[in-house]
Amino acid sequence: MEIKKSPKADLERGKGLSLLMGMVVGLAVLFVGFEWGATDFKVSTDDGISDIIAEEEIEITRQEEPPPPPPPPPPPVVAEVLNIVEDDANVEQTDLLSTEDNQNEAQTQTYVPTVIEEVEEEASNEIFVIVETMPEFPGGQAEMMAYINKSIKYPVVAAENGIQGRVTCSFVINKDGSIVDAEVVRGIDAALDKEALRVINAMPKWQPGKQRGKPVRVKYNLPINFRLQN
Repeated sequence: MEIKKSPKADLERGKGLSLLMGMVVGLAVLFVGFEWGATDFKVSTDDGISDIIAEEEIEITRQEEPPPPPPPPPPPVVAEVLNIVEDDANVEQTDLLSTEDNQNEAQTQTYVPTVIEEVEEEASNEIFVIVETMPEFPGGQAEMMAYINKSIKYPVVAAENGIQGRVTCSFVINKDGSIVDAEVVRGIDAALDKEALRVINAMPKWQPGKQRGKPVRVKYNLPINFRLQN
């Protein structure tokens, strides 16, 4: 019995067509590959780099120093002209007089004092507050308190009104020890203030204060207490 094959089940029928199609596709791919690989690539050089190199190669030129100025011309030589005078010519004689030859004028020269003396005089009248050696009442502090207690006369008006307290006075002791410019710095009553000034102005001369071994004017403050005794 012969075995018969169905035309639909025959696998060899389309084999030649498939092989042909594969070759066409392969050739097409190969052709495209050759065309792609043959493309030229042009590398362009950057003109900016050459410009930079050209700028760095600039030639440095040095400015030539100007030549020094020519020396000044020498001063013209003036020829000295000598006038020759004959021996028998009359020449006028002039006497030269100076203040050194005139003894009378030399004796009448006046002396002008300098400004230093005025400055020293102003410095000597300066009033100090603290000096190296302070002024002192004759006999010391104890004798001054005894003098004040003995000399004060309590004003009747202040005593009747029961007014008492401390009166602070200031005064200047001159270079000779005398008392000037006495005034009340802090007072409590007109009558007591007046009595305190009277006692201070009646004081004897003090031993003056000294600065650098020289007597100077010194301002002194003195409180005087007024107290009523019961």
